Amino acid sequence: MAERRVGLIMNGVTGRMGTNQHLIRSVAAIRADGGVRLRNGDRLMPDPVLVGRNREKLEALARAHGVERVSTDLDACLADARDELFFDAATTQLRAGLIRRAIEAGKHVYTEKPSAATLEEALELARLAKRAGIKHGVVQDKLFLPGLRKLKMAIDSGFFGRICSVKGEFGYWVFEGDLQPAQRPSWNYKLAEGGGIILDMLCHWRYVLDNLFGEVEAVSCLGATHIPERIGEDGKPYKADADDAAYATFMLRGGIVAHINSSWVTRVRRDDLVTFQVDGTHGSAVAGLQKCWTQSRVNTPKPVWNPDVPQSIDFYASWQEVPDTDAYPNGFRVQWEMFFRYLAGEAESFPWDLLAGAKGVQLAEAGLRSWRERRWIDLPKLEA
Repeated sequence: MAERRVGLIMNGVTGRMGTNQHLIRSVAAIRADGGVRLRNGDRLMPDPVLVGRNREKLEALARAHGVERVSTDLDACLADARDELFFDAATTQLRAGLIRRAIEAGKHVYTEKPSAATLEEALELARLAKRAGIKHGVVQDKLFLPGLRKLKMAIDSGFFGRICSVKGEFGYWVFEGDLQPAQRPSWNYKLAEGGGIILDMLCHWRYVLDNLFGEVEAVSCLGATHIPERIGEDGKPYKADADDAAYATFMLRGGIVAHINSSWVTRVRRDDLVTFQVDGTHGSAVAGLQKCWTQSRVNTPKPVWNPDVPQSIDFYASWQEVPDTDAYPNGFRVQWEMFFRYLAGEAESFPWDLLAGAKGVQLAEAGLRSWRERRWIDLPKLEA
């Protein structure tokens, strides 16, 4: 058994997602477990260099998680032949330019989404990567959530019969910064810095809908900026001009109708921070981050509408929880390991590449256009 090193440039890991999901729970956890085991018995060991602007923060992160290398010079890292893979989790606004530089330097690319701020940029990256012959992937983390994996199992089993509709609710109250500190950085609420929930979340909904239910063919979206002023990290008020809520309806291939509300201005009274209800001719399901409940046709109660008397049916009682049938490791880590195996040659392709990332940007851009023009927008097929 041999250990195979993979030099990994990790840019933007001092942010919340970069630190928690990509460094601590993915790359550092893989290293702590001895690397990714390949089919031939070899171990693929990521050797990251943490890249950013604040050396003090980088060094503190590195010390805490057993990483030996940090740098504030991205150009030098891209020029270093020891490092073959570039990863970015910095701001959306800068991402396309960083990925372009990495491709030009001959690096393989794995990146957070959205892969770019515009569809034109996202498609350009896919074309550049194809011409360069590099391997590339985009984070599609929600596909690996335990709740959605259980939901996918129900779909694959034929449980639903013909699926009619999907209803999604996502979000929570992000504090404005006066009563309590905001739990998301201020750039999320500034258009000039790449903020907005439509660009952020419709990229997620594209891969969830495409992979579980059917390819998105059209969208009608209404955005809103419900809170026009927030308090920044410096304690001063700023104009929050980006959309903080989105109400979107999607037409999927096969006639399925999906509607998903996304909001940072809602208080949670449901099973989880995100839930998806799927209704089919033979059954329904509700999935959250971890759990999934089903109700079959024969177990469906038969309510009678009567607003003058208290409801006698406990509508929760006839739902059954889908049991854990497998281990469910962190979803970000699962996809990292899949990409590392692809990098090692164990797969000929990776399904969630820069073209898949461009599809997410396409839907977000169409959602913004729908809001602006107050109409349905069709989504043509994309090719790199």
